Amino acid sequence: MNYRKLIVVLLALAMAAAGSSAWAHGGRVRLGVYVGGPVWGPVWYPPPYYYPPQVVVVPPAPPPVYVEQAEPAAQPAPAQQQYWYYCKSSKGYYPYVKDCPEGWQRVQPQPER
Repeated sequence: MNYRKLIVVLLALAMAAAGSSAWAHGGRVRLGVYVGGPVWGPVWYPPPYYYPPQVVVVPPAPPPVYVEQAEPAAQPAPAQQQYWYYCKSSKGYYPYVKDCPEGWQRVQPQPER
């Protein structure tokens, strides 16, 4: 009989301890239905899904474009008539003869014969 009293007291203490946490939350009563059996060992969860990083594609800048404007073609100068200068007194041409006292005479160039 002693054991019986001890078991009743222990059950009362266990109920009081379990009930005290219920009273601490405002006296709510929770009812639930559990399906399944006890699970021993680690519980497997699928790995979390991570979104792949967003790919940002930046096209390279186009190379700079330089436009070179051509200068207008120079008009060829009109062909100037070339003359030789002859000195009668020294019977020679410039630049072989440096001085001509009576003045230089302009003559048309003539090819060698």
